[in-house]
Amino acid sequence: METTPDNWRDEAGHAYELAGRKDSLIAGVIANCHPEEPGFEKYLESIQHPKLVGLRRICHVEPDEFSRQPQFIENVRHLRLTFDLCFLARQLPIAAELVRECPDVQFILDHCGVPDIANGALDPWREHLRQLSRLPNVACKISGVLAYCKPGQATTAVVRPYVEHCLECFGWDRVVWGSDWPVCNLTTRLRQWVATTHEIVQHADETNQKKLFHENAKQIYRLK
Repeated sequence: METTPDNWRDEAGHAYELAGRKDSLIAGVIANCHPEEPGFEKYLESIQHPKLVGLRRICHVEPDEFSRQPQFIENVRHLRLTFDLCFLARQLPIAAELVRECPDVQFILDHCGVPDIANGALDPWREHLRQLSRLPNVACKISGVLAYCKPGQATTAVVRPYVEHCLECFGWDRVVWGSDWPVCNLTTRLRQWVATTHEIVQHADETNQKKLFHENAKQIYRLK
């Protein structure tokens, strides 16, 4: 969930306030940003904070050419923080273009690349995801998949092929678990997503499960 672009500074400030509380469990904040705008550097300066660990720009609500703008690419290329890839399944080749243009940036693919689970579409998502995973500076966030199911069909059996394909492509060192809360409530509850994930990876060794659920996130986002 996020605010409108006009309120992104306030949104980041609110997140920092929550993260600064003594009883807070927030280790880092991923803030929205405007790489397509000329004043990008000043915007980044205005939201700097010790808790800021990454940036994101939702591209799947924009035209396909959005992330291909020279200004967008140039601003992302010089980031020293992670950048979330928020693209639709059909846009994964476009996401790969951005990654290739910015080889020194750590990217995190959001929500398993937004596969069309409601319609049971595995292809061409599977091949596009595999191609993206071959780029070493991309990790995959295992999240969002239950929200993409049809109501009443958000089950382990339905999402297992998608989650397992992500794990196969990216391996245990380049995946991070995400709750997708509160969006996950569209089709189920957070408790079910936690149970579903544990069921899918129950036969993996404990070391790899720890990587998925927290160790990789600590490393990728450089959390203290």
